[in-house]
This record gives sequence, structure tokens and C-alpha cells, in this order.
Amino acid sequence: MYSRILIEGINMFLLALIFFLLNYGESSQNVSRPNIVMVMSDAFDGRLSFDPGSKVVELPYINYLRELGSTFLNTYTNSPICCPSRAAMWSGQFVHLTQSWNNYKCLDANSTTWMDLLKRNGYHTKMLGKLDYTSGSHTVSNRVEAWTRDVQFLLRQEGRPVAQLVGNMSTIRIMEKDWETTDKATQWIRQTAALSKEPFALYLGLNLPHPYKTESLGPTAGGSTFRSSPYWLSKVSSELVSVPKWLPMAAMHPVDYYSTFTKNCSSEFTEREIKSIRTFYYAMCAEADAMLGQVISALREKGLLGNTVLIFTADHGELAMEHRQFYKMSMFEGSSRVPLLIMGPGVKSGLQIHQFVSLVDLYPTVLEIAGISAVGNLSGHSVLPLISKSRNLSENEHPDWVLSEYHGCNANASTYMLRVGDWKYIAYADGIIVPPQLFNVTVDKEELHNVVLRFPDVQAQLDKLLRSIVDYPKVSSVVHLYNKKEFSAWRDSLGRNYTEVIANLRWHVDWQKDILANEKAIDTWLYGSSRKFYGQSDD
Repeated sequence: MYSRILIEGINMFLLALIFFLLNYGESSQNVSRPNIVMVMSDAFDGRLSFDPGSKVVELPYINYLRELGSTFLNTYTNSPICCPSRAAMWSGQFVHLTQSWNNYKCLDANSTTWMDLLKRNGYHTKMLGKLDYTSGSHTVSNRVEAWTRDVQFLLRQEGRPVAQLVGNMSTIRIMEKDWETTDKATQWIRQTAALSKEPFALYLGLNLPHPYKTESLGPTAGGSTFRSSPYWLSKVSSELVSVPKWLPMAAMHPVDYYSTFTKNCSSEFTEREIKSIRTFYYAMCAEADAMLGQVISALREKGLLGNTVLIFTADHGELAMEHRQFYKMSMFEGSSRVPLLIMGPGVKSGLQIHQFVSLVDLYPTVLEIAGISAVGNLSGHSVLPLISKSRNLSENEHPDWVLSEYHGCNANASTYMLRVGDWKYIAYADGIIVPPQLFNVTVDKEELHNVVLRFPDVQAQLDKLLRSIVDYPKVSSVVHLYNKKEFSAWRDSLGRNYTEVIANLRWHVDWQKDILANEKAIDTWLYGSSRKFYGQSDD
């Protein structure tokens, strides 16, 4: 009898041990505070993270987060371009507060990020992949195009968007750099994080699904190639890939016209070309999703998933030929909407949140997850009250609007977007020289009908709210003066080489058509008194 009881006791102990190992693996952590893992992709359209967009392409790991975590249906970037958007995410402040004007001018290298605060408060931290939130990076072309956006010329700055097929059904690793970074992240989870006595925080920045550099256009070329393999293309439901409606060029808002032209999208495209570009973009999203899956698998394998808050988001979206544009740099939904999914201990499962949120909200959210008090003047608010099992929704202090702004290249005016209720209000420059736009996004999902003249009361109300958030005419003036100052300093630094250097930037094909006129336009901008907006009538 005693032996049987002993054997049964041993069996129960072994079952308990097996259960423990299956659920907690090799983790030796102090679990008082959760681990935090953020995967941030580049140029991921947030509308793909929920229905109906999620039906277009297979994204099993985003779907996994959606089922076991919470999905935000209305998340926006605070600036639809790489460096300023990430500056907002890492600092928790709107870009006009940090003066993150373009891909060259963002945060100082010594700026305090939420990752810095986690490290100071006992977290074992690791940052891998694309960071891109400090000043001084990106190409000379990119910064000069941003500085000279007010110059009265119209030059194509990008390569024509194209789709490129590579490999075969066994070709999986297309974006090698991202896969190598993902491998490093999963290795760190298995070999370092799993053995840590302290909670850990991991950031993984991906380049995908950002389009690839078009190598045939030379060393100054930007990213206009959508590249994938048959393997990833098989994940796309081609019958669901739409061909977006376009306004005629003559009917476009002047800033949208400038963007379409400078992005080299003003010539003719066949429906087959457009659908191909969009299909390849979705395939690139599927490859990015697989990298997220590698991180999830590593956490699960080491028994860390149960005590890790996992966040998936992106810096901005991708137009993928909507509004006759690719890339970002626009306030249209494809460019400004980003995914935000959060899964982890204490987070509600299968929840979809309609509340408007933006990237600045991640700073206070991460700090609250870690139990760290936020300090300083933050623009964002924690989203935990919206998704926490233990928090009351009445504790939510988040405003009912989001702000996005843009001051970089491919748009010839500072742009400010306010999203409130059904409305999207877009103001430009000083609010006078460039007409605003107003869309009812609920009714007009394709944003083809600017109704600002039909609803003057709505426009006045939203403009008043926008000005209470940011003095946008003043900010636009600051950016205008900054652009002149930086360009002048750059030109002076080149001396006699200036003429040759500026002629060989990304706009070199159009620049060569009338060199003297282009140089004169710059001189007029720098030294003349005219502030006429490009595209304004002379009448």
C-alpha cells in the first residue's frame, strides 16, 4: 500500500513537472513584472490587421494576436514617414514638439526613450533592426527634397513603382536583412532572455513591407520596387485585390498633385500594373508576418509567452497605388493608418477597440505595463484602460481625436490631419494659402470627395480644435525658415561642387531638362519675397 501511494505521488509530481515545463519551459525569471516585446514593421497598412482587409492576404500570426489579444481598429501614425513617426513613438511627443521635421531632422541621440526608462528600472533590454529615430540619417537627396519643397519647380524624385518576381515556391527569405535580424532576436530570446532573472524588453524593427531600392536607377535611387516570390504571392487572394479609383489629375488637391508627380506616378498605369503592385505589396506583408511568427515561436518554446506583453505595430502605412500614389507622405488612410495589436497577461482576448489612438500612446502604455510612472510632458495616453482585464473603462483619459502632421519631402506644404468621429480634416501651411480638405471617412471610405465647401460649420469647428492642439501656422513658418537655413548651409558647404551635386540627386532626369531655370527657382525661393504656393493660379 505504501509503495503504491509513493508511486502515485511520484507520478503526480512528474505530471506537475511536465505541466510546468510545457508552460514555462526553461524560463528562470522573476515574474513580478511582465516582459515586453515590440515588433515594429515599416509601411504596414493597418487596415490589413482586421476584416475585411485581413481577408486579402494570409497573416496567421497577426490573426493569432487578434484572437488572443486586443486589436485597435483606428490607429494612426503621428507623421507618415519613417524617422519622424518613430521619433513620436520613442519620445511619446508630437513631432512639432520635438521638431522632427523630416527623415534627417528628428530626435537628438541622447534623447530619453521608453526603452531607456525600462533599462533604468531594472529591465534587461535589447534593440535590434531598424531604429531610425535620431537626426542625421537617410540620403542627401531625401533631405534636399524636403528642404526645397517650397521651390517653384516640379521634379520627379522617385522611380516609377514596379513589381519584381524573384525565386520560386521554395524561396522564402526575400528580405535577407530582416530575416538575419529576426534570427538574432530569436537567438537572444532563447539564449539570453530565457535565462534572465529580471524582466526583459525586446524591440525588433523590420524594413518590410517597405518597397525595395530600385537598383537600376543608380546609387541615389529610392525604394520603388515591390519584390516577392511565388511562395509569398500564394498567400494573397488575388481575386480580392482591388484596383482603387483615382481622381483625374486636374481634379486633385494641389498637394496631392505634387505628391503624385514627384512620386513618378503621373504617367499612365494599366490595371494589370496596379493590381500587380498591390498584390506584391500584400505578399511582402505576409513575409513580415512570418518574422513576427518566429518571435512568437521563440517565446512559446521557452515558456515566456504567458508572461510577455507582445505589441505589433508599424511606423506608417503604404498607399500601394491608392490615390495614384505609392509610398507614404500622405494623410490618406493607406498611408496614415497603422496596425496596433497587443497580447499578454491581463490583456483582454478577441477585443476590438474603436477608440482613436496613435503612436505617441505607446510610450505611456509601455511604462504602465512595466509599472513605471511617466514623467515629462507627454502627448500620448496609455491604452491599457481600454484593454486591461483589471482596469475600468471609465479610467480612460484618452481624447476622442488623433493628430498627424507631415513636414518632409513629396508634399509641398506642411500638413496637419485631425481625425474625429466620422471626419478627417486636413489643413496645410498657414491655413490660408493652401485650401484644406475634409472627408467623411465613414461614408467616403476611398476619400475621393472633399466636402470642405459643403460643410463650412464642420470645417470651422475642426479647425478651431486643431489650433487648440497645435498652432499650425506658426509651426509651418518655423519649418519654412528651417528649410531655408539648412539648405543654405548645405549649399555653402559644397562650394564649387554645388552645381554638380544638386544636378545628380534623385531628380537628375528632370533637373537636366532646364538646369538654369531650376537653379534660378532656388535662388528666388532663398532670396525673393514671394511665398506663392506651387499650383496656385496666377488669376
